[in-house]
Amino acid sequence: MSGAPFEVLRERLTAALARPDLAFVASGLAGRIRFQVGAAALDLVLADSGLTVAPAEDDARVVIAADDTAWETALASPPPPLFHSFAAIQLRNPAFTVSGDPLAIAQARALLEAVFEALQGAPRAASRRWRRSSIIGAYAALRGPGGDTAEIFYESAGQGPPLLCLHTAGADSRQFHGVLGDLEITASWRTIAFDMPFHGRSSPPESWDGGRYRLDQDTYRDWCAAFIAEVVREPVVVMGCSMGAGIALVLAADRPDLVRAVVGLEAPVRPRGRRNPYLTHAQVHGGWHSSAYVRGLLAPQSPAADRRQAAWIYSQGAPGIYDGDLIFYSDEFDGETVARRIDGTRIPVELLIGHYDFSATVDDARALAGWIPEAKVTEMPDLGHFPMTEHPERFRDYLLPALARIRDRIG
Repeated sequence: MSGAPFEVLRERLTAALARPDLAFVASGLAGRIRFQVGAAALDLVLADSGLTVAPAEDDARVVIAADDTAWETALASPPPPLFHSFAAIQLRNPAFTVSGDPLAIAQARALLEAVFEALQGAPRAASRRWRRSSIIGAYAALRGPGGDTAEIFYESAGQGPPLLCLHTAGADSRQFHGVLGDLEITASWRTIAFDMPFHGRSSPPESWDGGRYRLDQDTYRDWCAAFIAEVVREPVVVMGCSMGAGIALVLAADRPDLVRAVVGLEAPVRPRGRRNPYLTHAQVHGGWHSSAYVRGLLAPQSPAADRRQAAWIYSQGAPGIYDGDLIFYSDEFDGETVARRIDGTRIPVELLIGHYDFSATVDDARALAGWIPEAKVTEMPDLGHFPMTEHPERFRDYLLPALARIRDRIG
């Protein structure tokens, strides 16, 4: 990076105003967002007439402040973990201070994530070897926990031992299209993914009364167990991401009769603090907020089209579903308690962890592996919290060796 951080910031922020996504997610916002670099500052001015960059003046709704060194790191291409997104800077980076009315920050979150992405330079193009044309979708009527019934949508492709993919909080099985549509993977694995009730193309159970959705560990486990028993009809290698990784470990601990192996993507220990009161709030656009909240967990190296796909899935979630899932993931789940009950000598456990994930960290993966006999950790330095969605091509480089090791052990 050439030039003082403040000048570089001003140049890149001014250039970013030409991006259509910034203007789009700024719809309805007004006021100023201040960027403070040491003693110098400038404002991003939000108005009906559009976005402009101007000298700092008057009060700003949001202020993002750090010294020259911190901003220089954030403006690197690519920036290191915890400097790569607004969410990482706000929630985990002590080098920055973010101040302002919490509601104003929530309303501007989608814009702020788009701004920080734009500050990192030209978006990266995607290369794709997978195709959705080989994926087959269907519905199954499941009897789940407490006798509840639901029509569950699932997708499948390929042949071989079943590889069951479990989506993240607030999302659906489309996150795994890069796996289901990869012919090299599906040549050896019958790959399956389903939408939990309330998610994607699975409607709420028939008993739903229209009230607030809340997911607990036992209910989640039992829906997954019902799907394995009634649809797959044989033990599976279960590959889950985030909350899906958490419940994959729970299944290995509680229902080892249904699990042959575990691939835990971004598995946490105790991911407290992920819930946010503005995830379900009448004054905050739910689609923009939820998608921005997770966009901050993506690696900056991931291709722009894949990053948008990861965010797009979240923008379509029903009100309250992401937050309701986080009741399990962020409030209830305890990875240590679960991991200590897994017999890793009988059920192989592979833990894949991205460096840009600040929700589930490398330290989390190492701790989990220490509690599970023979568990293996694979670090993914260039990926974030949604590796299978944000960069399927890079993710497969890490996944294929893990699947090969599992195949060697389970036959």
